[in-house]
Amino acid sequence: MTHSVSRRAFLELSALIGTVGRAGAPFALQLAAMNSAAAQSVSSYKALVAIFLFGGNDAHNTVLATDTDTWARYFAARNIGSDPIALMPVGTPPTAIGAVSPVTGRTATLARPEAWGGVLPIKPKTAQPIPAGTNATTRTFALHPMLGPVQTLFNAGRLAIVANVGTLVQPTTKAQYAAKSVPLPANLFSHNDQQSTWQAGAGEGTRVGWGGRMADVILSTNGQNSIFTGVSVAGNAVFLAGQSAIQYQVSTGTKPANVVTGATSSSLFGSSIAPARLQSIVQDTSAASDFANDVSSVVIRSMNSATVLNNAFGLAAATGIAAPPSFTNPVTGLTETNTLAAELQTVAKMIAVSSSLGLRRQVFFVSLGGFDTHDIENTIQPNLLAKVGQAMSYFDGALSNIGGVDMRPSVTTFTMSDFSRTFTTNGDGTDHAWGSHHFVMGGAVNGGDIYGVYPTLGVDAGTFNNPNMSGNALIPTISVDQYGATLGTWFGVDATTLGTIFPNLGNYSQKTLSFV
Repeated sequence: MTHSVSRRAFLELSALIGTVGRAGAPFALQLAAMNSAAAQSVSSYKALVAIFLFGGNDAHNTVLATDTDTWARYFAARNIGSDPIALMPVGTPPTAIGAVSPVTGRTATLARPEAWGGVLPIKPKTAQPIPAGTNATTRTFALHPMLGPVQTLFNAGRLAIVANVGTLVQPTTKAQYAAKSVPLPANLFSHNDQQSTWQAGAGEGTRVGWGGRMADVILSTNGQNSIFTGVSVAGNAVFLAGQSAIQYQVSTGTKPANVVTGATSSSLFGSSIAPARLQSIVQDTSAASDFANDVSSVVIRSMNSATVLNNAFGLAAATGIAAPPSFTNPVTGLTETNTLAAELQTVAKMIAVSSSLGLRRQVFFVSLGGFDTHDIENTIQPNLLAKVGQAMSYFDGALSNIGGVDMRPSVTTFTMSDFSRTFTTNGDGTDHAWGSHHFVMGGAVNGGDIYGVYPTLGVDAGTFNNPNMSGNALIPTISVDQYGATLGTWFGVDATTLGTIFPNLGNYSQKTLSFV
């Protein structure tokens, strides 16, 4: 099949490799003035780090309400099927492998909740309201047993939870959703569309994301190295695509690869003069074709930016950013690579050299996939959440001492995901739903609390009518627009521009929250 690709689109895609205005010498000048650059005070630098959990993380087994009334509905809904996914109550000791659990009567295995012990209690600073129509007298909360590092961050006041966030066009009630009397996001429950709506405010095919729009606003503050304003360590992401800003993609290797292999090497094909000759050919913009010249210019800038970043990463090594610790899959007992932690290590290196590159604002994108747990959720989600916990804790520690400076107050990290999962189980997993709970971490975060109202849980039955759920899905009470606008406000984006970045923001009386 032949596709028609515009010249502009081709160049934009090509430039994803990386661009800067000039090569080599500017960076050398920056190194000479490194002390001056570093002196621009930590407070003048800010970074947003988006962690996307691809596939739709099951929020009901991530952040749980543990008051007796709610827990009874939760446990009844999930402790059924061929492989029940209900977690064990707070304080339940782990059942030894091969022994029978006194809670469920099942034999414990590594891949069953009985073996993991009870959910981990957390105590928010602010009391949550009692859900209407329930018998609860207070609200208590907990995290998945594999989120011990997140519990530590929450208790230390460096991590907050934002409850029941999702894609919305305007505030939507259960009755309005049922009657379809208000506009709704396109293709709810579709992975591709909801991933795009979370990142860019509209369904699949949207070309500009809200991270990229924020990068547009602050490009000029980053001077000649503005190409590093929006950086993805997880491939091409619409989240970072802007009108002017073009995301710079890096890998999790020790160094970013040069765009033209061999052009900056000391030898090529056994010849010491071949690299220079190859570089001159690539940099030749004397072709008769404007298109060829434009492509050549893009490649030149890409080579130059790779050189700048490779040199900068050499400096990052001196800051002592250690590699993430080894990771053991808690379900299989086998050692695995925590790719999320590796991506966050690369982000930490980029932050470490931000001053030497003259950068004042950056937006990053990292991700972890596999959260589409229609089946074998007990095998998949615990391992993924353990990786999230380890990665976030590692990143918090890495930022705490970059060259002797605590960068945590300057960096805010937050999670996103397609949607949550159904409240009830399908037998051994969950299906697509809507509203979800998310983590926000950083030194500037008002941590140790839950923001927004944690919803009433439970499917309608008898006299119980849940105002927050339609069928098995939570109807969000906080929009992605409010979530993103809160982060943008901290980042320094003014209210008028936020209204442009998030066109639906005007539909909400409360534009931002107070978690940061």
